[in-house]
Amino acid sequence: MADKLSALRSLMASHSPPLHALIVPSEDYHQSEYVSDRDKRRQFISGFSGSAGLALITTDDARLWTDGRYFLQAEKQLSDQWKLMRMGEDPAVEIWMADNLPEEAAIGIDPWSVSIDTAQRWERALEKNQQKLISTSNNLVDQIWNDRPEAEANPVKVQPLEFAGRTVAEKLQDLRRKLMQEKVHSIIISALDEVAWLFNIRGNDVSYCPVVHAFAVVTSAATFVYVDQRKVSPEVQTYMMENKIEVRNYDAVGADVDLLAFNQLASSLPVNAAENKTGETGKDCNFIWMDPRSCCYALYSKLKSDQVLLQQSPLALAKALKNPAEMEGLKKAHVRDGAAVVQFLVWLDKQMQEAYGAPGYFSEAETERKKPSEAQKLTEISVSDKLEGFRASKEHFRGLSFPTISSVGPNAAIIHYGPNPQTCAEMDPDRIYLFDSGAQYQDGTTDITRTVHFGQPSAHEKACYTGVLKGHIALGDARFPKGTNGHALDILARIPLWKYGLDYRHGTGHGIGSYLNVHEGPHLISFRPQAQNVPLQAAMTVTDEPGYYEDGNFGIRLENVLIVNEANTEFNFGDRGYLGFEHITWAPYQRKLINLSLLTPEEISWVNTYHSRCREILTPYMNDTEMAWLRKATEPIYIL
Repeated sequence: MADKLSALRSLMASHSPPLHALIVPSEDYHQSEYVSDRDKRRQFISGFSGSAGLALITTDDARLWTDGRYFLQAEKQLSDQWKLMRMGEDPAVEIWMADNLPEEAAIGIDPWSVSIDTAQRWERALEKNQQKLISTSNNLVDQIWNDRPEAEANPVKVQPLEFAGRTVAEKLQDLRRKLMQEKVHSIIISALDEVAWLFNIRGNDVSYCPVVHAFAVVTSAATFVYVDQRKVSPEVQTYMMENKIEVRNYDAVGADVDLLAFNQLASSLPVNAAENKTGETGKDCNFIWMDPRSCCYALYSKLKSDQVLLQQSPLALAKALKNPAEMEGLKKAHVRDGAAVVQFLVWLDKQMQEAYGAPGYFSEAETERKKPSEAQKLTEISVSDKLEGFRASKEHFRGLSFPTISSVGPNAAIIHYGPNPQTCAEMDPDRIYLFDSGAQYQDGTTDITRTVHFGQPSAHEKACYTGVLKGHIALGDARFPKGTNGHALDILARIPLWKYGLDYRHGTGHGIGSYLNVHEGPHLISFRPQAQNVPLQAAMTVTDEPGYYEDGNFGIRLENVLIVNEANTEFNFGDRGYLGFEHITWAPYQRKLINLSLLTPEEISWVNTYHSRCREILTPYMNDTEMAWLRKATEPIYIL
């Protein structure tokens, strides 16, 4: 690591002008959360593998900023060359730079890997000391990354209309109508899931995310997609032409944005505004729309600021509001996924009893532990591989939706723990096991977390699990007026934990894609301020995932995917209308981890109803052994 930092500092010193610092973010050219292996520059230079973080290298210092999900992981992965900066506790990177770097310092960035709003925020913070961001012409990390993976030519695939639900023509017509309303003549689309959704295409350019590395430009009269043309088969090329989409090379987007600045970007295809059926030509529209959170600073810098409308992409909300076909696919995908999770739990319960002498999923009786043979030994990775196998047997399976978090005991306290084959823990019947996992099916994306114990959970573990469950129920059973955002709802999941002085450092819910990214905006349920930006609306999806994590001991999280629906309420104060949630994730909660005395009668009724639905929905997928296990796992709870 020291050699990498030394090599990078040499490039910084020889740069014109010399750089006092270099920022290495996690994101790629599309501001993606998950990136391809060749775009993991921050991981390469720092050794930290979490999905969120930012590295700052100065002439004599190296610091890594990350959020509460990754504090423990970063502490383990960072060498003594690095200092961990905890977001929310330590000064933000722009504040630290303004206060600690010399006046008139030059701070290097790759403008393709930094969003517009991030660059502008940094610039504002640096102004007081005349410090400046310097856009490097080449990424300096790439210059020292000798074995950087090559770009792969993964094929573009068309998402069938039966799963997409709406045609490209319909989506483009809606988009152009929005452009006219905002008086803009074109929009630059950078977010990979927005490009995939708009054109009903999918790919395999980023692990776990079925997206294609591509930009798009849509004007009032033409549509362009910028992609490595090796990925475009003759069949896909024909599909693009049928939808009046001109395919251009990925690297041409910069030059075309230069043309766009003068409204000179024209298509070689016979497309005109009349074909858009909007009834307008866009001749009075003078702006170019860019989403400041997903568009990179490099493209923005090619335009004059008074040419640009900086506003959230209209595709973000359009994509989040699932159409009936997408909704139906998500529900079916979650049923099959729930069946896979239950089949996994049945298998794991049996293995833990046979290999370790554990009492198992249902019992807390004293048993004599035994040491498993090498053939019987279970690890965090071997069991997660088995879970993937159950999913892979289901219809429309296309892969996992994120790396499975399979964690035992202290590892479960690492919120986004990723087991490593060389260092992963062995399963332990006397410790909590947490698994957070999901799959990509062609008709939907899934995300579920369950926490279980195969031995005798302590009273403290039961109390913590029950607190998390109470918060999970409180949020999932909420009714709220239209216009309510996820910032207002986040507290519902925390109140039962706060009662005992407990809490968790992550948000409570995120949107989920339709065979797209497992984390999807623009809405979320969180204490973070951005959760105030977008109210929840009917036809959105969102997760419900409170947790509690005790460093060095255990972690607990429960997660279901919910659909936001219109709610029937006895009254309708203010004629606002009300919304509620529908659970579409199906897998039981472990009864022996619940302290029933801490549940209200209403909460017990909720669990019983949910478990009854699990039995009803999953029965067609179970064999006799699995069905017997599921019946026992979902037996009604009675309080004497």
